[in-house]
Amino acid sequence: MARGELLNGRVAIVTGGGGEIGGAISRLFASEGANVFVLDISRERADAVVADIRSAGGQAAACQADITQPDSARAAVAKAVETFGKVTTLANVAATVTPAGTVETLALEDWNRAWQVNVTGSFLMCKFAVPEMRKAGGGAIVNIASSHAHIGVPRRAAYCATKGAVLQFTKVLAIDHAEDGIRVNSISPGAIDTLRGALQRFPSREAANAAKGPSYLLNRTGQAQEIADGALYLASDMSSFMTGADLLIDGGYLAFKGSLTHPA
Repeated sequence: MARGELLNGRVAIVTGGGGEIGGAISRLFASEGANVFVLDISRERADAVVADIRSAGGQAAACQADITQPDSARAAVAKAVETFGKVTTLANVAATVTPAGTVETLALEDWNRAWQVNVTGSFLMCKFAVPEMRKAGGGAIVNIASSHAHIGVPRRAAYCATKGAVLQFTKVLAIDHAEDGIRVNSISPGAIDTLRGALQRFPSREAANAAKGPSYLLNRTGQAQEIADGALYLASDMSSFMTGADLLIDGGYLAFKGSLTHPA
């Protein structure tokens, strides 16, 4: 199948679809023939991505939902089916910013919020999407984990723990639903050049990239489009013999974890 047709006939729900990574995934999925249901906590952001997709000739619809709430997640999946007739693909991209802190300084509210969005949100979306995917004859789920799911990072207990949980959740989902024809894989990105990620701990996007880049073997942070490319691989038949696995897209971070003193 040629590029531009890799997801023909598929219906994809993308959570966090109004963000930079979720938006890139939504646009790419649509450009490859999928009908894309862009789900975000912000209807405005979701609408903007849908407008981009439609202006490029793709098919998409926007939905505002809070994936941490069962009724909201259930209604979103039902709306996707009502709009496009089925669900074959789910990309769990939505995540929350987790403040830095040790167990002494991190507020319980922030700890709980990280689990609600990063783990429970994906659980609920899968809970309601899996039966629809089974009805459709199978499909693919892509969960976004993190390179920090694989290592300990100072003062990032909530983030590391929740993203580590996503890895295990992915494996068990793959085991439980292989007989349904549903493949489940995850992506572990390194630092990606997004505005939200930059301003969390740095004064600007440029400052974030300058500080983080030398920690990567490729001497730069990643781009949202590079994560979208990985998601397309996992969602399409290009990865038809892959399930229960994690795709590391981290610019060599885990292999290297040093500091370059020369230009890449």
